[in-house]
Amino acid sequence: MCQDNFRDKQEAEIISNVEIADNVYRMVIRQEEIAVNAKAGQFINVYCKAESRILPRPISICEVDRDKGLVTIVYMIVGMGTKEFSDLDSGDRIEVLGPLGNGFKIKECDESIIVGGGVGAPPLLELVKNLPGKKKVFLGFRSGSFLTKEFEKYAEVHVATDDGSVGEKGNVVELMEKIGAKGSMIYSCGPKPMLAAVKDMAERLEVDAQISLEERMGCGIGACVGCICKIKADNELGYVHKKVCKDGPVFDAKEVIF
Repeated sequence: MCQDNFRDKQEAEIISNVEIADNVYRMVIRQEEIAVNAKAGQFINVYCKAESRILPRPISICEVDRDKGLVTIVYMIVGMGTKEFSDLDSGDRIEVLGPLGNGFKIKECDESIIVGGGVGAPPLLELVKNLPGKKKVFLGFRSGSFLTKEFEKYAEVHVATDDGSVGEKGNVVELMEKIGAKGSMIYSCGPKPMLAAVKDMAERLEVDAQISLEERMGCGIGACVGCICKIKADNELGYVHKKVCKDGPVFDAKEVIF
């Protein structure tokens, strides 16, 4: 569902808002319109109540329950806006906008590889729930982990941490190399260095990959041109600029220029 159909803010009721790791929170909201239309890989704009914080905070959709009209988001406290969200309780109401952006395109294949890094892991959970065939999930964190038990309900899960506190010590791509991860499709979301490495791996394995780019967004609806990325094109420059919020955040890895 393209965001052009959702220009008006919607009010949502907070069902729960709990800390699941150090400075990482899982918020469940009731917003039936978003729940019905959301696809894996899309995001919502969440608006602060403080008048001094005008710009919305884009947060990826982690899970949806269409029957109950529930949407789950997972976010990390990185500034005053997300700190404000962490102080909200069940029963409070917030303004949101969505679903926004273009999500993952689910491909029919025998085995899929799913790669998440840090807060890039949450938007992959709804994807994993809906992917057909065998699924192997690789999650990378700096220290500790979150959502691993949720992923284990649907797939084989492997974890790497920079400090070795959970799973294998090292980064998630190194773990994939060590295990010899193979599949006919790769889906990934996380920091740019990880996505660039995933792109290289997909090229070596000669498989397709879809990557969800993480960029700072101002408006989240394609108006401010603050989240552009380079996409390959047949022109003099060899690329065009695309808006991560509106044209993405999910792109074909072969087309992305890092």
